[in-house]
Amino acid sequence: MRDCLAFPILLLTFKGNGRITDFLDSNNRARSKIQSVKTMMNICFQKQKITTSLICFPLFNLHLLQRLSLWSMKKDPDLEAALTRNRRWIINNQIKNIILRCPDHVASVNFLQKKFKTLDLQGKALNWLKKYPCCFEVYLQNDEHHCCLTKKMLSLVQEEESVKDKQEPVVVERLTKLLMMVYNHRLNVSKLNELKRNLGLPDDYLIRIIPKHLDTFRVVNHSGRRASMEIELMNWNPDLAVSAIERKAQEQGRNPSFQCSLPSSWVKSWERFHEFNSSPYISPYINHGNWSTWSTGSTESEKRTIGLVHELLSLTLWKKASIMKLGHFKRELCLPEKLNVLLLKHPGIFYVSNKYQIYTVLLREGYKGSELVEKDPVVVVKDKFGELMQEGLHEYNRRHHMMNLEKKRKKGVVGMKLGKKENDYELSDEDGDLGGIFDPEERKRFYKVLFEDKGS
Repeated sequence: MRDCLAFPILLLTFKGNGRITDFLDSNNRARSKIQSVKTMMNICFQKQKITTSLICFPLFNLHLLQRLSLWSMKKDPDLEAALTRNRRWIINNQIKNIILRCPDHVASVNFLQKKFKTLDLQGKALNWLKKYPCCFEVYLQNDEHHCCLTKKMLSLVQEEESVKDKQEPVVVERLTKLLMMVYNHRLNVSKLNELKRNLGLPDDYLIRIIPKHLDTFRVVNHSGRRASMEIELMNWNPDLAVSAIERKAQEQGRNPSFQCSLPSSWVKSWERFHEFNSSPYISPYINHGNWSTWSTGSTESEKRTIGLVHELLSLTLWKKASIMKLGHFKRELCLPEKLNVLLLKHPGIFYVSNKYQIYTVLLREGYKGSELVEKDPVVVVKDKFGELMQEGLHEYNRRHHMMNLEKKRKKGVVGMKLGKKENDYELSDEDGDLGGIFDPEERKRFYKVLFEDKGS
């Protein structure tokens, strides 16, 4: 197959279970993929146990496949670990908020089970809650399980509310800077709600923050519909029209420019970064009239967009955001249609991940390894919540392990001389100890018991 042709889609349909395996790749990796598919096709045709039907669709447009391939980025283990660590925390934080909104801060497990679909969870809610005994207390009342927050959890909730009150001026500053980047300094409330947790805004910011700062914000609703409610910036603050890059450059006494956080071995990426960084930095707070005439795809337009996304991520608590959510602000922030393609062109500034099938962009310079360089006080409290959650999960795993050992002892599978291993497990954070018949000595005892029972 010639290199100028795009790689087609091959569908291999296996008889019986009806599974379909899709092989899709673009021209830049066609050679290796073609060889892999040829090998698999040979295996499928040689084996007579399954029936294979090969359907070759017309060749896809090369540009379409190249656009799909642009979603690939070399994995960063540290940043992937940061996203993995936040996953369970995000889910349990949502469960916490659901319980706090219930009367007397008590929710039935059946009610939480219905909410599991919205949390993108599968399985039984009762099993999930029992995994975190330090966070959630489950009890049986009137033949129905209920759940409430533990005392430690309630203490962290109070601490979080106290920190949010102290951080209110910072949150007001973040919201002001966001509205200053919007071309008409006005933002729909429903869209703002998608980023409120990223920015550290409380759920009730409309009645908790806005009325206290009527000289800065006002709520506008010309049609009277809830969906059309908007927050408008009343006054432009020149002191806040300084981006994180400009502020850091002022502190270091240099011209504002982007920073690259890539290993020196990424030679080509460094060359592209230096070429991009050679042109002057464009502030995201520049007047709309100065850049509205720039053509799409120009160096100035790209420079302004990258600076705007950089500044927006700098305002967030975890220096990251969903690309899908950023796409909802294309009109307000004048972002390009192919924002994902533009972000992937700058791997030294941003890191794009598809963890949990959610495309997320992280600010590389905001992380050192898998940890944030600067932690907001709200993030510090959230980390305490994560530690409490992990403590409960470790306790659950230890109990589960001990119960499994007890069951094996009763069945005669595991000997009684496992005291040393049990102590080792208590000191370990891992839940992957195989033990049992996977141990050579235990396997000998297992077969001995097995044959003795058979002969008796």
